[in-house]
Amino acid sequence: MSPIGALLGTILLLAMLVLLARVVLDWVGVLAPSAGPGLSRARAIVYRITEPVIAPVRRVVPPLRIGGLSIDLAFTIVFIGVLVLRAIVVRF
Repeated sequence: MSPIGALLGTILLLAMLVLLARVVLDWVGVLAPSAGPGLSRARAIVYRITEPVIAPVRRVVPPLRIGGLSIDLAFTIVFIGVLVLRAIVVRF
């Protein structure tokens, strides 16, 4: 693998980890809403990092609503896109 491929692979891995952190922090916020100010600060940081990537996709693909449940397909599309891109970059 070339040095550029290794760098891109590492950047995409970090993007996946930040996206996973967003999921975990969202669930912690739902399950323990009074978790404290540290949680809200961590969520703000993660959202500031991920929202510029997810928001444009969300404008094209709105959340799927099933009764009272809302599934954010934009997040899923971005996460799968990062997985596919990383698989391609790491392969070459």
